[in-house]
Amino acid sequence: MPFELISEFQPTGDQPEAIRQLVDGLNTGVPAQTLLGVTGSGKTFTVANVIAEVDRPTLILSHNK
Repeated sequence: MPFELISEFQPTGDQPEAIRQLVDGLNTGVPAQTLLGVTGSGKTFTVANVIAEVDRPTLILSHNK
């Protein structure tokens, strides 16, 4: 099942570069990567864009508020 990201928003600021670097790392076999950011900086949205772009099987774990 393809991952479909539905959002009214587009990546902004540093997000496009972070997405590119994370995707490049996944595509070249980098064994581990870390995305650092302060609360509210869009880490979840950034990773959702990475998942949508690489189109690989992904397990998504999220807390329930």
